[in-house]
Amino acid sequence: MEQKIVAVASGSIGEELGLEPGDILLAVNGTEIEDVLDYYFLTEDDYITLTVKTKQGEVAECEVEKDPQEGLGLTFEEQFMGRYRHCRNHCIFCFIDQLPKGMRETMYFKDDDARLSFLNGNYITMTNMAEKDLEKIIRYHMSPMNISVHTTNPELRVQMLKNPQAANLMPRLRRLAEAGITLNGQIVLCKGVNDGEELARTVRELGELAPAMQSVSIVPVGLSRHREGLYPLEPFTEEDCRILIRQAEQWQAEFYQKYGLHFIHLSDEFYCKSGEPLPEEDTYDGYLQIENGVGMMRLFWNEAQEELARVKATDSAPGHISLVTAPSASAYIQRLVRELEEKIPGRQIDV
Repeated sequence: MEQKIVAVASGSIGEELGLEPGDILLAVNGTEIEDVLDYYFLTEDDYITLTVKTKQGEVAECEVEKDPQEGLGLTFEEQFMGRYRHCRNHCIFCFIDQLPKGMRETMYFKDDDARLSFLNGNYITMTNMAEKDLEKIIRYHMSPMNISVHTTNPELRVQMLKNPQAANLMPRLRRLAEAGITLNGQIVLCKGVNDGEELARTVRELGELAPAMQSVSIVPVGLSRHREGLYPLEPFTEEDCRILIRQAEQWQAEFYQKYGLHFIHLSDEFYCKSGEPLPEEDTYDGYLQIENGVGMMRLFWNEAQEELARVKATDSAPGHISLVTAPSASAYIQRLVRELEEKIPGRQIDV
């Protein structure tokens, strides 16, 4: 696949080679560049050969000796050096299907791209991966990979994702784990669908992949007002959340004793809705899934407490402040505000 160069950084290796905007990169070390991952991994070595077609149409090879991982200073016409792969599933819980109409077009794009999982931490279902894609992950040791699991029951996964390719997840996960690829899993929990005994099965079977599978987050299905014609799903109640928290605590104790990892992590919403205390920081194993909303409130709370400890008591800072937050976080924000008002009694803060 031809990759057109649109800019060459001043003082870069690319400039030293005489490369110019309009030139086309054809290959690195004789390997065609299909996407940005090929480019990054193949140009990491200290000695590489570039095959370039100049804008005049001449094909030349450029030998490069450089420091390992030193960049070439090239910017390409396609930043991703290949098109994003859209999702081929029709998940019963898809949040994009629940968006209102009339927003910007990019809001409705569903990605399911292994390259984005490695580069940006996106979660993928692996349903649109060909054999060569799996081989590339193993060859380049693309780690960690974040996988949307939802269930390890093949039949149920096909039903939830509405894609027959969803059934072959576990063999692929085992193959990646055996190749030494670090994995993080995600379960979007749908009441009456993949919870209860199905969830217990999923946790057990994913646990068999530990420690290569280093964490599994459980997040509640998000439901909006825009669900006309979609699969009927119910929100979790306070009691549902409490039951799940007790279940997760038992799993965490078992996994920690076996692997030194808590492994199972519930998203903050379960604690916010149930009124249960947030888990302590060490329960999150270094916040492995904080970008997935797991442990974000605990981290915020701890950082806020550290800042509050630095605030000196005074009555000479009057003023009225209003803070706007979502309902889920409001209880925590209000508790922090009360602590601050005790130190600064002249300051009124409304949440």
